Amino acid sequence: MDYMTVQVITPNGICYDHHAYFTLLSTVDGELGVLPNMIPTIASLKIDELKVRRIDDEKHVDWISINGGIAEVLDNRVTIIADSAERDRDIDVTRAERAKRRAENELQEAESKRDIDAARRAEVALHRALNRINVSGHK
Repeated sequence: MDYMTVQVITPNGICYDHHAYFTLLSTVDGELGVLPNMIPTIASLKIDELKVRRIDDEKHVDWISINGGIAEVLDNRVTIIADSAERDRDIDVTRAERAKRRAENELQEAESKRDIDAARRAEVALHRALNRINVSGHK
C-alpha cells in the first residue's frame, strides 16, 4: 500500500479523516515523519501543528492544530488522540487572538503574584493560542 489513513480524534469526535502519503508529527521527543508501511509506533504529542500531505494532489497539504495527545502508527493508519484539534480552515483567528491576549494577561498577573501553578496554566493557554494562530496562517 502506498498511502495511509490519518485520523484525528478529540473528545468531541473525529476532527480529521483522510488518506495521505506523508504526515509530520511533533512529538515530545522531536519531529516524526510518517510514511506508508512504517513500523508500529506510539508517541506523545506536544502542542504544535500536524502536517498531512494528501493523496489527491502532490501539493495538497492539510494543517491541523494539535493541543497535545498521543499518536499511534499501525498498519498504514495514523491515529491521533488529541486533547483538542482544529483544521486550519476552521480556526477562528479573532477568537485565538483574544485567547492569546487573555493568556498573556494571566501570565503577567501570575508572575507578579509569583503563582507558579497559575503561570504554568497561562503558559499552556498561550502556547495553544499561538499554535492556533500559526496554523491558521497556512490557509
